[in-house]
Amino acid sequence: MTDATPEAPSLALAARSVTKRFRGVVANDRVDFEVAAGEVHALLGENGAGKTTLCNVLTGLYRPEEGYVEVGGRPVRMHSPHDAHEAGIFMVHQQFRLVQSLSVAENVVLGWSRHGGTWFAPRRVEREVAALAEQYRMDIAPQAKIWQLSVGEQQRVEILKALYRGARILIMDEPTAVLTPQEVDQLVGTLREMARSGSAVVFISHKLPEVLAVSDRITVLRAGRTMGTVGTASTTARELAHMMVGRDVVFAGGPGSHEVGGTVVLELEAVSAESDLGTPALVDVALAVRSGEILGIAGVAGNGQRELAEVIAGERARTAGRVVIDGKTQEGKPWEAIAAGLGYVPEDRMGVGVAPGLSIADNLRLKSYRRNGLILHNKKAMADAEELIRRFDIVARGPRTLARELSGGNLQKLIVGRELSSAAKVLVVSSPTRGLDVGATESVRRLLSESARSGVGGVLISEALGGVFELSDRIAVLYRGRVTGLVDRKDADVDHIGLMMAGQAAA
Repeated sequence: MTDATPEAPSLALAARSVTKRFRGVVANDRVDFEVAAGEVHALLGENGAGKTTLCNVLTGLYRPEEGYVEVGGRPVRMHSPHDAHEAGIFMVHQQFRLVQSLSVAENVVLGWSRHGGTWFAPRRVEREVAALAEQYRMDIAPQAKIWQLSVGEQQRVEILKALYRGARILIMDEPTAVLTPQEVDQLVGTLREMARSGSAVVFISHKLPEVLAVSDRITVLRAGRTMGTVGTASTTARELAHMMVGRDVVFAGGPGSHEVGGTVVLELEAVSAESDLGTPALVDVALAVRSGEILGIAGVAGNGQRELAEVIAGERARTAGRVVIDGKTQEGKPWEAIAAGLGYVPEDRMGVGVAPGLSIADNLRLKSYRRNGLILHNKKAMADAEELIRRFDIVARGPRTLARELSGGNLQKLIVGRELSSAAKVLVVSSPTRGLDVGATESVRRLLSESARSGVGGVLISEALGGVFELSDRIAVLYRGRVTGLVDRKDADVDHIGLMMAGQAAA
């Protein structure tokens, strides 16, 4: 009698020598990738490395010029995402596939029904979505319209939509970007349970500690090619970062790396404001930022962060309180805040931060036309854009490159660079590294740290605690529009901040 050989895990999804080109650019170059049933497989790579293209091939959005896709060990030809859904493959994309005018529940079932047919029972679907949201601890109202939700809340709707439809192969792109540390732990447990039940999970994230915590194996892409697949237990964050960018990565800055001045450049006195729904979004918020200081604002998405940034920028009316920028009391007008010395990087880069159909040069002119008058100086605009591209290391063909053609990291560097180049006294930055890879994150954090060293006061609003801890001198936590705690970075720890994000006031 001989010992039985352990049965190898069955193959759920694979790409075999996949090549995909766009107008002469090779986005995927003979990429090999596979995920087994019962496995959480992480996919890493810089922006532009080919991750999104590969996932679009795996989900039927693109057809490869060379190579093929396997599902369950068998070659398949998918002509659309519908074919992928029929095969049990779903993806939560970075760019959301949601209809703004519809509710959460309506988006979840749009074009699909769990019960068959075309009949839609709103109350039943709302109950099912609410139960699923409660199961995964996602605080979201099924009746809410998408346009009323923050970016982070909209991401949760995408996750709920995939889970509601019962995906057997789930590709998750940055799913933890809006969760507290405790919620991240809960999601990691959920993914591990999905794997134990036989589901396959592809986990795309730029947070290396999370990748190491949740995955079984990790595949790294660079410049469209597979750099290798490693077992999670046999690698480190430093080794993975090196595989991604081809060099050692060292994040610059951090508390104590610059001098904090004594001049208050931004002050909020008992500020209150309403959300788009007319409910309280900010309640008696009092904060002050000094020159050369970075104040981090932590909190789960939907707790007033977006409204806080918009109130400071003059884009949202206050119901009470006062905002003072560099000694000038604000009346609530965006151009007034800019004139007082405000630089503003909104969380929605493409929708609000830039005009996507305009060039780099024209996007710079949008910020400076009030200062320079209505006469357009094309030669100066091109020279300024070329200087910005050089100074902030923006990868682009030139000043005439359209904003929508830039990668996420380069688009963020364009916006941050534009605001810093406007001689800002205060820089308000929302989710600056959301969706960015390790290299782009390093660049953006370096720019923020350098701005503090030059004396700019910074407000860093982010659900990513890693960035908040990396850069901030002090950390304020928002919960349901109120400041539940304000601590020096040197006295803060992740668990304590996480509890405050969940509503427990600082001791």
